[in-house]
Amino acid sequence: MIIEFRCDRAQARLWMRRETLRVSDQDIPVQIAWTTTPGPRLAGLDMLFELERIVLRKGKASDADRLKTIAERPRMGNPDVVVDFTTAERDPNCSPRLYLRPRFNGQVGEVAALAAILAGDLPVIEIVNELGGTVMDRGHPSAEIAAGLSGGLETVMARTLSMLPPILSGAPRLVPQLAVPAAGSAPRNPVPFVLRGVATSIAKEIYRLCCYAPHWHVGWRYADNADVWRTGDLSGPAWNVLGDPGNHFYADPVPVKWQGRTFVFFEDLDHRTGKGIISAIEFDGNGPVGTVLPVLEEPWHLSYPFLIENNGELWMIPESTAHRDVPIYKCVRFPDKWERQGTLLAGLELADATITRHDGLYYMFGAWRDGTGGYSDTLAIYYAEQLFGPWRPHASNPILMDRATTRPAGNFVTINGKLWRPVQDCTNGYGAALGLAEVLELSPTTYRQAVRHLLKPGPLWTGRKLHTLNRCGQLEVIDGSRMQPKTAALLNSLRSSDQSLQREWQGTLAKPIARRLH
Repeated sequence: MIIEFRCDRAQARLWMRRETLRVSDQDIPVQIAWTTTPGPRLAGLDMLFELERIVLRKGKASDADRLKTIAERPRMGNPDVVVDFTTAERDPNCSPRLYLRPRFNGQVGEVAALAAILAGDLPVIEIVNELGGTVMDRGHPSAEIAAGLSGGLETVMARTLSMLPPILSGAPRLVPQLAVPAAGSAPRNPVPFVLRGVATSIAKEIYRLCCYAPHWHVGWRYADNADVWRTGDLSGPAWNVLGDPGNHFYADPVPVKWQGRTFVFFEDLDHRTGKGIISAIEFDGNGPVGTVLPVLEEPWHLSYPFLIENNGELWMIPESTAHRDVPIYKCVRFPDKWERQGTLLAGLELADATITRHDGLYYMFGAWRDGTGGYSDTLAIYYAEQLFGPWRPHASNPILMDRATTRPAGNFVTINGKLWRPVQDCTNGYGAALGLAEVLELSPTTYRQAVRHLLKPGPLWTGRKLHTLNRCGQLEVIDGSRMQPKTAALLNSLRSSDQSLQREWQGTLAKPIARRLH
């Protein structure tokens, strides 16, 4: 197979240096056909991108940066597939098997992608085969790592490239029905957009000097029959907040009852190191009892401690994307001793892996990432006959690119024979809301879902965000974020130190007195 990218020489970017595209586990060479197309250009774009590189990215390069030197590669021959990133008319003398044209909110070319970003959002991406007009795939990327105009363009193009291999592999595509926003006219002036972004970045840096951010916290309640799955909202008994020391945040709560005791496991991140471990705290019928216990730590970051019972044993599958694998741990002493028993999947980033059993098979859902773009917009599914695998990819992987309905947000739930899953809705930012999605169809070759309810933070939950929902018996848990001044954590630390010193001082006085009494 010969793949040809058609790119505009006047808009040469670093991402255009790509020499191969990985299709069906093979690196397929990519040849570049450079052209120059007429049309509007955004004035001063290079200067603005350079400002963002210095301020927003601390000098780090971006794939949206200008490609200063264009290396002419030898042509390999007539292409089997053309991917045209320009606004030029298709060459009638070119007869590839596929002629793919990315569209951004229905328009073609880099300026269309930039116009959408300048209007305030990343565009819906469509890959269209111009030999027939079929939409081969459609997706809406998340912007949690898209800093500024250049970051937005980098994310859009990264996700555009990640949509190509599944199409070229010939795998069946489950094209999502996403609403495509109406394209505007001429793109707005980018200068105010970039300057606002720089000012916002500076304000965030000042905020981070004063506060720990983000600071997630766990909410809990005993819901009886008024749980979220029954009401479709956050109403019912009031939510309580699990206390934390201030310089740690707690997130991704997962409750479990095992050996007659109930514990909530969660990500425990130390703001001072930026590294997470898994901790747990016991709950009785009234709330948390005792203290938080560290239960699992690795040299890399851990989060989202998914728990599953299998063959009379309790297992944990924590998120381990920093290590690029999906590990599994066995509980050898509840709740605080776990031993790694194997690796379910290796060599990939799969966030928030969540497993359910359906029609005799195990299915693992996760937010997939190929090293670029956002962390929350692409769904991958794997299936197996046994928990330990072998795990096989779904025929249509990656299943879906949609920031609003992709990333797992907790365990699956079966209600009246129907399978449901909570999903993170990152439309307005990472963890901004949570959807309740009904799984309409699930097999090794098909998948359909529909979001029936949307939960947002508000008066019923004081957290600024919301991105995990789980339940065990009557105990229901969620999480959210809040403002956490560093001074509050310092005062808590000083109080703890003062109480510790006071106990130590009292202890030193008590010892000689006790000796005298003898």
